[in-house]
Order: sequence, then structure tokens, then C-alpha cells
Amino acid sequence: MLDIKFIRENQDKVRENCKNRLVDIDIDRLLGLDEEKRKLQTLTDELRAKRNAGSKGKPTQEQIEEMKKIGDEISALEEKQRMIGVEFRTLLLRVPNMTHPDVRVSDNEDDNPVLDFFGEPAKFDFEPKDHVEIAEKLDLIDFDRAAKVSGAKFYYLKNELALMEFALIQYVLSIVMKHGFTPFITPDLAKQEVLEGLGYNPRGESTQVYNIENSDLCLIGTAEITMGGLHMDEIIKEDDLPKKYVAVSHCFRTEAGAYSKFSKGIFRVHQFTKVEMFQYVTPDKSEDAHSELLAIEREVFEGLEIPFRVVDHCTADLGGPAIRTFDLEAWMPGKPNKDGAMGDWAEVTSTSNCTDYQARGLNIRYKDKNGENNFVHMLNGTAVAVTRALIAILENHQQADGSVKIPEVLKKFMPVAMDEIRKK
Repeated sequence: MLDIKFIRENQDKVRENCKNRLVDIDIDRLLGLDEEKRKLQTLTDELRAKRNAGSKGKPTQEQIEEMKKIGDEISALEEKQRMIGVEFRTLLLRVPNMTHPDVRVSDNEDDNPVLDFFGEPAKFDFEPKDHVEIAEKLDLIDFDRAAKVSGAKFYYLKNELALMEFALIQYVLSIVMKHGFTPFITPDLAKQEVLEGLGYNPRGESTQVYNIENSDLCLIGTAEITMGGLHMDEIIKEDDLPKKYVAVSHCFRTEAGAYSKFSKGIFRVHQFTKVEMFQYVTPDKSEDAHSELLAIEREVFEGLEIPFRVVDHCTADLGGPAIRTFDLEAWMPGKPNKDGAMGDWAEVTSTSNCTDYQARGLNIRYKDKNGENNFVHMLNGTAVAVTRALIAILENHQQADGSVKIPEVLKKFMPVAMDEIRKK
């Protein structure tokens, strides 16, 4: 969340930023609640001081009655503060982070500048298939039985594709750990307070989050949640920063409101495996950390020989906690483009600098060399979202005879002498 003091002192900038981020929030109401909350706190403190002064020595019966009356007034004020505090926090959590000055201001979420390219879109001397048809012919995915067991948008990975999931995880970990990241396997559930502190909305009709009935737990949509909550309510020594983590987890998403988006096959599903990078750094290092996360994502997909482009999210496409977000969009020959032809770019990784927005929500600070406590900066980046990577591999490495070449970098993580996937 943003610092309410910053909002008080920069009201016009915050309003403009909300407008640019397409966030409809009443900043005047938020500031009014803030002022009322502070007034109530001042009254409460004054009454407490009066009660404490009156309780010294041996009070008379009249003074005892007066102290009881003051106690009742304090209780009433505290209850009013509590009620105002609930609305205040709800509004404060909706205010997005400020925006990096280099981010394009646009009200069109597709208006994301392209910063760079790697490779060329695949060209075939045959009619290429999409990943669903490839998987069906090579017996790699079972959608029908998954729907019978779990419902729509679930799947079974089979044969070589099941092995390739583990190969991708091992390949990615080998790269990320080389850059000094500590590996984790995280819980698949987190408390609602952690999601809220990180800037996620675990409730409401448009939520992407599965809530567990009769509990305060949610299924995580990314290990950003569990790794972001790892140091909640902690003070880290500056000498122990940066903290660089890489985490493997299952991810669960309702995909509410995503019905008009491309979702064929395993592109947009309710459950998948992801390897997520996460960093805690001092504020002066967050720009460099963001560049490092993007460079590692590039290294992963360059190694897989997947053509991609790098895009910079415009204001309309930025998530609430992020000051800036970069995506890798891989070329997917089986994805229809806006003209109806086959072949288009699709997001496979994302990396965000959330500055101190999430740290403030979860109270994660560091003690600097002067002994002062400051909020850390927190960053996240997708090392690999397995289902999207599998699509890119199947579609870009398909061959004229229907087989699929296994990328060279994955071969040592696959069974011996497995160079390609062929029809059984």
C-alpha cells in the first residue's frame, strides 16, 4: 500500500496516477476518513491521559464514577475508530502504486511498447498445428478425462510432456541458482491477510483467487504470494540484503472475467506449475534487481530457442502493486492473431518492481547502517510458467513429420537419448 502521509502531501499526483491506471477510487473520501481517524485518536489519547492522571493516589467515589464514565467514552471512541479503520484500510488498499516515469501513459491495455526482440517468428514449409492438435496426435495431454474428474480448464500431462515439466523446472533452477538465488518449494495456501498486504484482492466477483470455505486461507495464484509473505513483520539487517529466492509452486486461478481472452488448450487454465523469482533489496538497488530478473527470463527462453519480444506495460495494463512491469511475449504459431491468421505473440513471463508498496502492506523493513528501520523494496519475476513454456516448445519446435524436437538445453534433464517426441 501507499503511505497515507505521501497521499496527503501529493493528492493531485495520486489522483492523476489513479486516473492513468484506470482505478476509480474516491481519494477525498480516503483523506476524510484519515482526518476523522486521527481526530478520534487525539480525543482517545486525551481521555486516556485524563484517566491516568485521575487514577493516581486514592480516588474518591466521585472520581471512580468519573473514571468509569471516561472509560465508557474511550470504548465508544475506539469502536468508532475501528469501524472507520475498516473502510479506511479498504480504500487505502485499492490505491495503486505510483508509476515509473518511463512508463507509457495510455488507457488502452494493449498499448504496450515493444523494447526488444529475440529470434524470428518460426516459418514452416508445412501447415503448422497448434499445441492442442500436436498433443492429441502425440498422446501428450488428456483434456476429456481431466474435465470428467476436475472440470473444465484442467488437464492431465502425459508421457514426454509430463517428463518435460520436470525437465523445465530443473533447467530453470540450474540457471537461476547460478545467479545466487536460494531454492524453495512453497505452500500452496496463504492467509487472506498476506494476499491483501501484497495488493491482491482475495474476495469479490472478479477475483482470480480460490478461497477455502470456513477458513481465512486461499489457494495461491503465484509463489509471489508465499515468498512475499515469507518475511512478514520482520526487520532484516541491511548486510543480509539482497535476499534472492526462486520458488517452485502450483498456481491456482479462477480466471474470472477471462472468458473473452485466448484460452485454448493449456494456455489459460485453473492449475499449473510455476517457478517464480523473488527479491528483497534496498531502495537504491531495485532498478538493478529488476533488470537482473528480466535478463534471467531472457536467458531461460533464449536457451529454449523460443522467439520472443520484450514489452513494457503501459499504465492501463499495470497491476496495482507494480511501479513497472516487463513481459516476455513468445511467438506462438498456433495462436490466432487479431486479423484471424495463425501466429501471434503471447505472454510467457512477467517481472515487476513493486518498490515498497508490498513491504508497507506486510510490514517488512530493514535496519540500515544508521540504525534506522526502512521499508525494503520487493520484486518478482516469472522464471517459467510451465504450461505456457510447453505450448511455445510444442508449436515452435514441431517438425513436418508430426514430431517435436526437444530443445538441446532440456535433453540432459530428460530420459537418456530422448531427442524428440514421436507418435506412439
